[in-house]
Amino acid sequence: VTMLTKPVTTSMLSCTKSLLKVCQARSLATATKTSALIIGAPGSGKGTISNWIVRDFGLTHVSSGDLLRAHLRDGTPLGLEAKSFISAGNLVPDSVMVGLVASELKKLEAEPWLLDGFPRTQPQAEALQAETPVNVVVNLCVPFETIIDRIKDRWIHPASGRVYNLIFNPPKVPGKDDETGEDLVQREDDKPESVRNRLEVFQASTEPVLEFYRKQGILQDFHGTESKKIWPHVESYLKSII
Repeated sequence: VTMLTKPVTTSMLSCTKSLLKVCQARSLATATKTSALIIGAPGSGKGTISNWIVRDFGLTHVSSGDLLRAHLRDGTPLGLEAKSFISAGNLVPDSVMVGLVASELKKLEAEPWLLDGFPRTQPQAEALQAETPVNVVVNLCVPFETIIDRIKDRWIHPASGRVYNLIFNPPKVPGKDDETGEDLVQREDDKPESVRNRLEVFQASTEPVLEFYRKQGILQDFHGTESKKIWPHVESYLKSII
């Protein structure tokens, strides 16, 4: 009996490797599910690192800010409850925010996820841990001076929302929008004193959260000044535990 066989080609090996990667990603959901949280100050590059984690490790990204806006837009019971506090000029209570986030995470069932933007206080962290426990925490430690330097050079064109950075993406004519020639402005929030105040408030509220997760042995700090230099360390760490 003559058996016809095809030689193993480079493309076939490549497909096999790709399939293995897919299988490995799917195994996250069947073994110990990855329930990750990323923490970082405003301007720390948290959004960039989050995108790379989602891209390379197949986690579902859950942003508490996006989630709250969706519930408000759709008029869900949780959204209406949150709106009643926001309309009165009050903060949304922990119980409502925990309920909103936990209900979304529970919907994912066996899917691994990456939570971003919540919890922001220790009571929130404790309440969330009782509902949908986190088992991996990535903490981005970027010096405040680096963040201030990044943000203080940011100028915007109010009418279009175009953003310029005097260092990385400067306008062709200083102080003017490239397309309209209109004046650029700096938001009050982007001025160095405003940025520093925001960072200090973040640090004060977040330190107890970090300590809460550190005591559980699930938090890892990543120090650096650039996302592209921090990323290889985050990637290596996640590969070692996932």
